[in-house]
Formats: sequence, C-alpha cells, structure tokens
Amino acid sequence: MHKVFRSIYILAGCAILLMATACNGLFDGIYDEAPATASVTTEGQLLVDASSWHDWYYVDFDSLQDFIERKDTAGLLKAQTTFTRYPIPTRLSTGTGDGKTGIYTYWFDVFGKGISVNEKRSFAATDAQPEPQSWSLAFHRNNVRTNGGAVLETKYASLNDIPKNSSVFLGATFQEDEWTENQVWEDQSQMLSSLIGCQGIKINKVLSSWLKLDIPPMPPAFTMNSHVFIVRLKNGKYAAVQLENYIGADGTKCWLRINYKYPY
Repeated sequence: MHKVFRSIYILAGCAILLMATACNGLFDGIYDEAPATASVTTEGQLLVDASSWHDWYYVDFDSLQDFIERKDTAGLLKAQTTFTRYPIPTRLSTGTGDGKTGIYTYWFDVFGKGISVNEKRSFAATDAQPEPQSWSLAFHRNNVRTNGGAVLETKYASLNDIPKNSSVFLGATFQEDEWTENQVWEDQSQMLSSLIGCQGIKINKVLSSWLKLDIPPMPPAFTMNSHVFIVRLKNGKYAAVQLENYIGADGTKCWLRINYKYPY
C-alpha cells in the first residue's frame, strides 16, 4: 500500500511539473524566463536578470567605478542594469575535452528526501565557459562565481552598518571558489524523470548562500540571506555586496537586486 501511495504522489508531482513547464510561472519563476520592468535609479545598486537556466551574466566593478569617476551617471545606471549573456556551452566543438569540463546529468530525489540526495548519472564534455576579458562576479540564478577572488560572510545586515573600510577583515578567512558538478542547473529536458543537466564549474559557495533553493516543498522554496558579504578580488581590492531582493516586478525569481560598495 505504501508503494501505491508513493507512486500516486510521484505521478501527481510529475503532473504539477508538466503543467508548470507549459505555462509562465513554473514554481513561481524557478524555471521560466520572463521580463521584468524594475529599474535601478541609484549609484551602488545592480539589477541582474539571472533567471535564465542557460546563461551567465558578468559584472566588472572597475568598469562601474570608471563611470563614477567620469561622473557619467547615465552610463553608470545603464551598466548597473544591462548585462551581456554568456551561454553555458552544451557541446564540444573540437577535440575530446579535458575530462572535467562539461554537463553532468544528476538524478535528484525531488519527490523523496529532497535535492540534497542526488546521484551522478552521466557526463558529456563541452567547451569551456566563455567569459568577458574583465569581470569581478558572475551570476546564474542562485549561483555566483568570482574571478579568482574569495568571499567572507559578515553578520551585518546593511552596507550602512559595515566598518568604514575593509582593513577590519584582513585577518579573516575568505573562501575561494570551489568545483561543483550538481549546483549549476542548465538542462531541464529530463526533469520529469528527476534528471537535471548541470554545468561542471567552480562557484563561490559562500556568496551563493545568499539565495538558497529547497525542494521539497512543492512548489520549491527560496530562502534569502541578507547579510553583507565581503569580496576580495584578485586585484587586491575589496567589495562589499548584499542581496536586497531576488523577485522581479512580475514575480520572476532570480531577478537579483544587489547593493554594493566598491572599492571598499
């Protein structure tokens, strides 16, 4: 009898998934991509549409600082809201690959103990992730990468409350990016079988913790961590960043409104 009820539960869950993928707002924007109308009107704030499964978006703090130093307010506001998409490679254009870079298909226990229980099922080599020449942070949904940097989470809840400069944190332990094979979800084509194609790539798990995804429940739940994070960049400079909101004007999840201070 237990197996019968479990089968019914799984079928019902799959039906929810199927219906949701056929319309806007699957799990309140977890899988669908939709435009938002929100805008940034102040210096020191980013608005990044990171809702796509298939793309990374890059921010370069030095470029933003150049706009500030030139007193180009219009250029700065555009740069804080307009980002070029860099698609996640899904194929290998030449050669045999390095045996590590690629798409990892994982089974997730979506209808059981949750996505923390998972198994690797297959691997397909792909090209390396394209990147701009200069960048500081990269965003993909609830995933964040640094460009050779490291991150520290603080207990501060506002940029207004942090110390005047980063020297206070010089002796603290910063976490560098780490390799992951099941965090950056890219391919949802086998979702009804609880299989997700994930990009193998380094991410910063500390900074990525500012937005956590949990399944179950159904629909899935996002939990936002509004602490201020200190980013130590590879150029030796520091930035302070805080996720203020992750919901777009139309309700789409992973529209990231980020407060920042640079240089810090």
